[in-house]
Amino acid sequence: MTQQQLADKVGIKFQQIQKYETGMNRVSASRLWDIAQAVDVPVSFFFEGLMEGEIPDIVEGDIFADKEALQLVRAYYTMPAAQRRQIFELARVLSDAA
Repeated sequence: MTQQQLADKVGIKFQQIQKYETGMNRVSASRLWDIAQAVDVPVSFFFEGLMEGEIPDIVEGDIFADKEALQLVRAYYTMPAAQRRQIFELARVLSDAA
């Protein structure tokens, strides 16, 4: 089934299907229901393999899982833009030196 055919069955434009497919737009529950009906599968089909408790709390390489990193980012964005730029440049220079 093409994106155009799916869009026609769901009653939306194919560009919206593209946005769903690429993750640019989120799919609402009601739209997911419409898509499931159009492709003749239960809504649960889209969640196969996602069992409660199987999703790790921390994703490998996820810097925001570190509490200190998250606090640093939050503090950074509370600063005025000019100060943020100076802090950014300082961090870049220090990281290059390391």
